[in-house]
Formats: sequence, C-alpha cells, structure tokens
Amino acid sequence: MSNCQEIGERELIRRISEILGGVVNDDCAVIDAGESYLVATTDMLHRLTDFPEIMSPWQIGWMTVAVNLSDVAAMGAKPAGVLIAAGLPKDADLYFIDELFSGFGDCAAYYGAKVLGGDTDSHQELTITGCALGFVEKDLVLRREGARVGDLLCTTGSLGGAGAGLWAWRHGELQNKFIEKLLEPEPRLKEGRALAQSRAVTAMMDNSDGLALSLSDLSEVSRVGFVVREEALPIAGGIEQMVGHEVALEMAMSAGGDFELVFTVKPEWLERARQACDLTVIGDVVEEGLWMETEGERRRIEARGYEHRICGRSER
Repeated sequence: MSNCQEIGERELIRRISEILGGVVNDDCAVIDAGESYLVATTDMLHRLTDFPEIMSPWQIGWMTVAVNLSDVAAMGAKPAGVLIAAGLPKDADLYFIDELFSGFGDCAAYYGAKVLGGDTDSHQELTITGCALGFVEKDLVLRREGARVGDLLCTTGSLGGAGAGLWAWRHGELQNKFIEKLLEPEPRLKEGRALAQSRAVTAMMDNSDGLALSLSDLSEVSRVGFVVREEALPIAGGIEQMVGHEVALEMAMSAGGDFELVFTVKPEWLERARQACDLTVIGDVVEEGLWMETEGERRRIEARGYEHRICGRSER
C-alpha cells in the first residue's frame, strides 16, 4: 500500500476530501453569514521546511500572517482577523517570542486586520498555524471555478522574485534585492478586493505554490486548459541577468512564494479589470491541457512547484 510520502500533497488532499464527503477546492472555506460570506483559511508552517535560516523571528511572524491573508485576497474578501496557534521550542528566548508575535501583529495591522487570539504550546520544532478570516459580499465572492474557454489568463505583479531570493540565499548573496521578496511576502488584498468589485473576474486563486501548480489547480476545478505565452510573462526585472532566461522562466513558473493573484477575465471585461489594478495578460483559457507557447510553438507545462512537507517530503 502506498504511503503519504509517495502520493504527495495534492493527491493526499483529494483522498481526505473523499473521506470527508467532498471539500470544495478553493483558497478559503465559504460560510453563509447572512448578507455576506465569511471566508476562512488555515496554513501550518514549520521552522525547518518553511522558514529559511536567515529569517528573523519578526519575519517569521510576518510570513505566517501573510500567507494566510493571501488566501483571503484570492476570494476577493476583506480581512477580519487572524488566529494564531504557536508551538514554541523549549529553548525559545523572550526576545525571539517578542519579535515573533510583533511580526504577527504588524502584518495583520498593515492589512487592516488584527490578531484575535489563538493558542501557544511547547513543541520540538517551531510550528505555527494561522487561521485568517474575512468577509465578502455574496455576489462578489471569487472562486477557482468559473474560467471558461475564451477567457484571458492574467496575473498581478511580477513573477519569480521569491524564487530568485531563494537562489540568492543558497548562493550566499545575502545582499541581493530579491531576498526581501522571499522573506517578507505581500498578499494582494487591495488588488483582490478591487478585482472582485470590478465584476470582471471569472475565476481566481493565489499563486503561492508557483504559477504552474496554480494553473493545474484552476484547470482541474474549472475543467478547462490554459495556454501561457512565454513572451508575455512578467518575469521580475533583474532575474534573467542573474541566472539566464531558462532558469528565470523556471523560477517564474515553479519556484513559488510570489503570492500574486492569477485569474481569468472575459475579453470584453478586460478594461474593467485593468481599472481595478495593474495586471498582465499572460495567456488564454482553452479546452484542455497546460501549454507554454513560444514563438507559435506549444509544449506541455509540467505541473510542478512547491508542495508542503507531507510525511517527510517537501518539493520545490
């Protein structure tokens, strides 16, 4: 019999969903709250697999809240608050704890939310679970389902910056400008909210695990395919000069950690979406498959990116 390490994170999630009677594959759970929806998400992060060694305790706190708020952004919701459960190592000193919890609070406050409470406990390895809550009008909520053939594929921001930061850290370039992108992610809450209010978006999610895996998830839920135009990808400036085009392209597609929003828009609604936020059209929705198009030639995109550690396994 296969074990969880062999099947990987996404297959394990599918298996668990079947056991629980079917869990909707979205960035957040959606709960009826009268005139609006309450959206809720949770992420568990570990010292050894999620936080680079060079991260300060404040940055660990910031990242924990940011990754949860990014899921709220992907639903087009306004954040309401964050809960934190922290498993602290016995040797954690008071400076570390003060800075860690300051990071939690600072990130939440920066995005108009607050830490509402949570739990602390002792743990062998620093382990933090965040739970972010938000509200969105019922007619504005955005989901992964909804992309249709003929829609345009878009992204906010630039791609590959966090991957470049990871590369720089591993190569000892600690003054590299991309390090901050890796260590202090910025959830696109303003953009997500504006896109929801534009009513131009048909499907959306964040790309924290990498663009390729995000497209695979969108493809599965919306039952469509995608063509990405290589020349249209907004690879962050300076990466190609640092590592060359092929590695930069891999970072943009599969490194993860960018926390941008990837979404689909009906062509006739594109101008409304552009008025909501800065975006780049990177491709199209098609019948099936994941494709990279370069100078008119198409090749398959491998659905590869960051998968969280499951039973001893983590991948980038």
